[in-house]
Amino acid sequence: MATWLHGEVVENHAWNNELFSLRVRTEPFEFTAGQFVRLGLEHDGRRLQRAYSLVNAPHTELLDFLVNRVHDGEFSPRLHALQPGSVIQVSQPASGFFTLAEVPAGDSLWLMATGTGIGPYFSMLETPEPWQRFARINLVYAVRYEADLAYLPLIQSFQQKYPQQFRFQPIVSREPCAGALQGRIPALIAEGQLQRALDCPLDASAQVMLCGNPEMIRDARALLADMGLPKNLRRKPGNVTVEHYW
Repeated sequence: MATWLHGEVVENHAWNNELFSLRVRTEPFEFTAGQFVRLGLEHDGRRLQRAYSLVNAPHTELLDFLVNRVHDGEFSPRLHALQPGSVIQVSQPASGFFTLAEVPAGDSLWLMATGTGIGPYFSMLETPEPWQRFARINLVYAVRYEADLAYLPLIQSFQQKYPQQFRFQPIVSREPCAGALQGRIPALIAEGQLQRALDCPLDASAQVMLCGNPEMIRDARALLADMGLPKNLRRKPGNVTVEHYW
């Protein structure tokens, strides 16, 4: 049964009017990069709660959550309104199997996400494991507008630290953006644009992680299966590991 830790909001960082990072301090606990917890708020005598992936690495002091405000939602507008010093609850233990331990060996690791689905990848990339296991790491980050691209300073730090090993490709669907591709991830794969932009083959030597919009995951999974990259299962290892983010 889940237990709840008392947390204190340390920072509510706005990336734009709707997208924000909530930084929370709790007593230390263990988790694996890629896992999630539930955040809880007391309201009218009951606990409102929702699952969010941990963006921070397991060894860091503050918990970090990337959240998009849904105006007609019950929970995210309340998170959006929290200020430093606000009380929030964090569930224990952390859960989920969207971790690198579930990913078989490969030459390249493709981390593909839409929107806030990028969050667990940052947690993974701040650990030694991906850099030790894969010769090439490609981070693919799809959003609607350029202003939706969060954590760019962190991404730039990976580029500087691992210039030969790490590549970043933003995708912005609703406006032109320098350095970004335009369109949907599945279409860009089907046309070969994504592979050309990253100068890396997307074949049986690759391991792919998909996180975010269920439609993107559904279409990308089907396309990758047709390309000879089946879904990764414990009973039958493959090339594509998925996490439905909403």
